[in-house]
Amino acid sequence: MPVVEENGAGSDDPADAIRYRLDQQRILAEFGGIALRSRDIDEIVRVAVELAARGMRTRLAKFLHHDDQGGALIVRAGIGWNEGVVGQAEMGDDLASPAGFAFRTGEAVISNHLSDEKRFRTPDFMADHGVKRAINVLVEANGKRFGVLEVDSRKDGRFEEDDLAFMQGFANLIGVAIERLEAEASLRAAIEHQELLTREASHRVKNSLAMVSAMLNLQMREDDDPRVQRMLGDAQARIVAIGQAHDQLWQGDRVGVVALERLLCGIVDQLKEQAPDHAIDCDIAPLVVSGDTAIPLGLLLTELVTNAIKYAYGEGGGTVRIATRCDDGQLWLEVVDRGQGLPAGFDPTAARPTSLGMRMVGSLARQLGGTLSFENAAPGTQVTFVMPLPESV
Repeated sequence: MPVVEENGAGSDDPADAIRYRLDQQRILAEFGGIALRSRDIDEIVRVAVELAARGMRTRLAKFLHHDDQGGALIVRAGIGWNEGVVGQAEMGDDLASPAGFAFRTGEAVISNHLSDEKRFRTPDFMADHGVKRAINVLVEANGKRFGVLEVDSRKDGRFEEDDLAFMQGFANLIGVAIERLEAEASLRAAIEHQELLTREASHRVKNSLAMVSAMLNLQMREDDDPRVQRMLGDAQARIVAIGQAHDQLWQGDRVGVVALERLLCGIVDQLKEQAPDHAIDCDIAPLVVSGDTAIPLGLLLTELVTNAIKYAYGEGGGTVRIATRCDDGQLWLEVVDRGQGLPAGFDPTAARPTSLGMRMVGSLARQLGGTLSFENAAPGTQVTFVMPLPESV
C-alpha cells in the first residue's frame, strides 16, 4: 500500500480524523506481531519506519541508530529518502537537533515548523529533502538508549500529542524486540558454553575410560588364570561400552543425544575384535536417544552379546545377530545366536541369578523400564528386550 500524504489529525473532517486514529491502531497492532516474531533487528526497524510513515500519512520516516563510539546518530533504516541517506547520513547526538534532543533527554520532540525553530538546527540532508516538520521518540532497551524513531513531512500541518502516543507505541515495541533478541542471544551463548563444557567433560570421561580399559588389558596379559582373565575381559567390555556412549555424546551436532545405530554398532565392532571367530551382524533401526537411555542400553547389549560369544558355541565360533526395530510405540532389541541353546534349568526370573552378568542384565532392563525374554530358537537362543519407545530428542 503506497504512503499518501493527506489530511491527518489536523483535518477539519471529523470522520477522517477518526479514520486516521483507527488506522494508527491497526497499524500499531500489525507491527506488534512483527516485532514479537522477527529475529532480525534490521527487519524490525525497516518495517517500523514503513508502518510509522503509513500511520502518520507521510512519505518520510527513519530510524537513527546511536553509534556509541562515534557519538553520532546514523540513519539505519528509512523510507522516502534519496539514495545515499540510509546507512550513510548521520547527525550529532547533541541537543542541537530534534533527534539528538530526544536521544539525550529521553523526551519526545514535536517540531511543526522546522524553518522557524529556535531550539534546533535542521540537518542538511533533511533540509535538502524539504522537510518542514518532524516528530521524534527515543528507543531504549534494557536501560540503554538505542536510537531514535523519527517521522518527517514536507507538508504544512501539525503533528499532535496523540501522534506521539502512536510513535511511542512503535518505540516501545522496538525496545521490547531488542530486549527479546538480546535475551535470546544471551541464552544461546549460555547454552553454547554449557555444550562446550559437556563436550569437554564427555571427552575427558571417554579418555579416562580408555585408559582404564588399557590397564585392564595389560592386567589380563599378566595373569594366567582363565577365570581372572574372563572377569577382567568382561569388565573391559563394559567400560568400552560406556566409553563408546560418551564418545557419541560429544561428537554429534547436538550434545547429550546419541544415534543408536552408531552407538550399538560401534560397541559390536569392539566386541568383534575380542571374538574374531564369531560373525556378528548388526542391524539397528535409525533412532536418536538421550544419554540416559544410550548408556544403559549399550551396557545391556554388551552383556547379551558377551553371553552369546562365551556360551553359545563352546570353544568354536559362530554367528550372532543383533537387530532393533521400532513398532507400536516400543523399541525392540533382539540378540540371536545359532548355538547350543539355553542350559537346562536356566531361570531368568530367579530372584538372584548366580551370574553377575545376568544380575546386571536384569538391573539394566528395569532401569530402562523394559522387559526381557529368553527362548530357544531351534537352534540357538533368542533374547528379546522390549521397552517404551524413548521420546524424540
